[in-house]
Amino acid sequence: MGDLVSYRLKDSVATIAMDDGKANAISIQMLTELGAALDRAVADSAVVLLEGREGRFSAGFDLTTLAAGGDGAKALVRGGWELAARLLSFPTPVVIACTGHAMAMGAFLLLSGDYRVGAAGPYRLATNEVAIGITMPYVGIEILRHRLTPACFSRAVTLAETFSPGDAVAAGFLDRVVEPERVREVARETAGSLTALNMRAHAASKLRARRRMLEAVRAGIDEEFGPEAPWPPA
Repeated sequence: MGDLVSYRLKDSVATIAMDDGKANAISIQMLTELGAALDRAVADSAVVLLEGREGRFSAGFDLTTLAAGGDGAKALVRGGWELAARLLSFPTPVVIACTGHAMAMGAFLLLSGDYRVGAAGPYRLATNEVAIGITMPYVGIEILRHRLTPACFSRAVTLAETFSPGDAVAAGFLDRVVEPERVREVARETAGSLTALNMRAHAASKLRARRRMLEAVRAGIDEEFGPEAPWPPA
């Protein structure tokens, strides 16, 4: 697919792998390549398996672009949230192999999957916006509210709590934790089993279950990151 994202279709499962050789930062190029891969999965009517690289799912937005500010930073952040909204409303199941750390926007992409398999080990999962001086965006709050337990939702939003893979299952970040060498295998098996679903019913049910959340997510994106919204946000 490109320099940062690969695509492999087998038995109606599209494996989309992010690998920038470092922290799997969400850059404009990464977003572009992920978007193209998802377009291809739609054309292939495939279940999606999204995975990271060894020890890293994603560390979040590319800090160089954010530090530069201006329209480039705003476009990057809006693009990341739009990708999360796309995954949350994707017409086929989205399985995520969380191969290690998932921080900030990386954690939100993780939360946007339908079934998430994580690697056991000394990995960190956190929406750490408050810890780095960023007011949690409305769109992030809505995703966390939808996916996390009430107590963990509050701690994730206001305290930037870091979760271990084991704690992340109870919190709602992950659905299952396995040994690191089995993460991709288990995620592939899960994705393969989901190909038996009726995809029309899956897509319609997903949109019904997430309708109010998706409306709030899209409204939050437009309010904070739309053309008329100030940058940086308050």
